[in-house]
Parts: sequence; C-alpha cells; structure tokens
Amino acid sequence: MNQISIQNISSSKFLKTLNCPFYQILVFNGSAKFEINLVQYGCSGCTILFLTPYQQFSWLDSNETELKMIQFHGDYYCIEYHKNMISCNGILFNNIYEKPFLNINKSYYYEIVNTIEKMDKEIQNETVSPFTDSIVKSYLQLILSISSKEKSKYLVNLKPNELPNKDLVYFQDLVEKHYKTERSMAFYASEFSLSTDAFSKKIKKQFSKSPSQLVNERVILEAKKLLHLTYKSIKEIAQELNFEDEFYFSRYFKKNVGISPSSYRKNVGISIVAK
Repeated sequence: MNQISIQNISSSKFLKTLNCPFYQILVFNGSAKFEINLVQYGCSGCTILFLTPYQQFSWLDSNETELKMIQFHGDYYCIEYHKNMISCNGILFNNIYEKPFLNINKSYYYEIVNTIEKMDKEIQNETVSPFTDSIVKSYLQLILSISSKEKSKYLVNLKPNELPNKDLVYFQDLVEKHYKTERSMAFYASEFSLSTDAFSKKIKKQFSKSPSQLVNERVILEAKKLLHLTYKSIKEIAQELNFEDEFYFSRYFKKNVGISPSSYRKNVGISIVAK
C-alpha cells in the first residue's frame, strides 16, 4: 500500500477487529456503534473519527454504513512535525481522556467529504506531477485544521454541568505526574481517600474507562511516542518507563498493542523529528 490512500468502504469490513500501522480518518453519516481499544462508543449524525497506528478498532452495529476513509503513514504526514501549522496531536489524536471522534455540522461534513474526493482524484490521476504530494498534503491539512477548530470549539464551549469536576482534573494531573512510576490503583485511590472499588467506579463513570486502563493507555501512549519520535533503544525506553527490563516492557507492550515494540517501530517508522 502507498503511504496515503483514500477508500470508500462499508462498515462491514470492520466487523473483525483491525489493528493498522497507519493513521486513519473515517467520515460517515448516521447512527453507529463501535469499539476502540475495548471501549464501546455510540454516535449519530455527521461524524469524523480519528485512529492512531495500532489502535484496535471494530464496528459493532449490524446496519451497514458507508464510510470514506483516509489512511496515511506517519512518514507521509508527521503530525508532530506539522504541529506549528496544525495542532491536532492531543486534540484529534492521542488524547486518552476524550472521545476519539467528533460530531460536525452538515456544512463542514460536506466540505470534508468534498475535500476527500479531491484528494482521491489527485491520487488517482495518471499524469505524474511533482505537485501531487503537496496538493494532497494541503487537502489533508485542511481536513485536520477544520476538525481541530471544531473540536477546540467543543472543548471551549462545554456547559458548566458538562465540565469535569475538580477531582477528575486532579486524577488526570496525578496520572501525568506518576504514570511512569505508579501503576497500582491502590496508590491513586489512596490520593482520594477511597477504596479501589469506589475509586474505579468514580473514574469509569466519567471516562467510560477504568483508572487502570487509563494509566495503561498513558504508558502505552508514551511508549509509542518514544518509539516513533526518538532513536532510543528498546532497553532505554523500558528504563525510562520504569520497567524491570526490556523483556517485561516488550511483553507489556505486545499485550496492549498487539505487536512488539520493535515491530511497531519498524512498521510505524521513526519520525523526521526524532532526536
């Protein structure tokens, strides 16, 4: 497969769990139920969904839905390299606390669909042009820009009763501060003076994920970042993330991602911004 592709695809193709080394953007209109990394979501209306490499994704709705899908490799368009132009990393992709999709109004939906069709026409053009890559990347950047703007508006315009309470913000701060060294739920529960059961229920009610899953996802997110954005060895990454050794880290990574750290690095690549 090329480093970028456009497909019109049926949701039935996702009934079996897929684990892809590419970034994926799925655009569709209608009601849907799907699962990402064992968390179930539901949505309706015009929707745009963002998947990072090796996120486990499956469609749960028996009704067939037609989707437009963009797949691109991190070497083709590095979201970290382009962060000064479009800040989509942490807004559209790689945010473990927010839903990985966005409901958009019909005018933006049709603008994005039209842009995807232009991308596809440019990619399929039999006439080889030195400008094709630049044009396709500009279209991709437009889609990411529109989506980031709409997602940012949603985050800013949350109603007071939709805002996360102080305890949940404190939990996120705790995870960000301690995920490398503290993976025991007893530690986080003790910070709230709660039993682990009561603490787990409190967190899952807000995020639809258990606290242990959120901590694991944060560790894996950092591991993926270090594999993609640095030249550090697997052993160095294991040490940085406070694993006993690189073999334990590799088992942990494979259990959560589906492939080994070395395979992830091979398939996803090392970014041009790697240090």
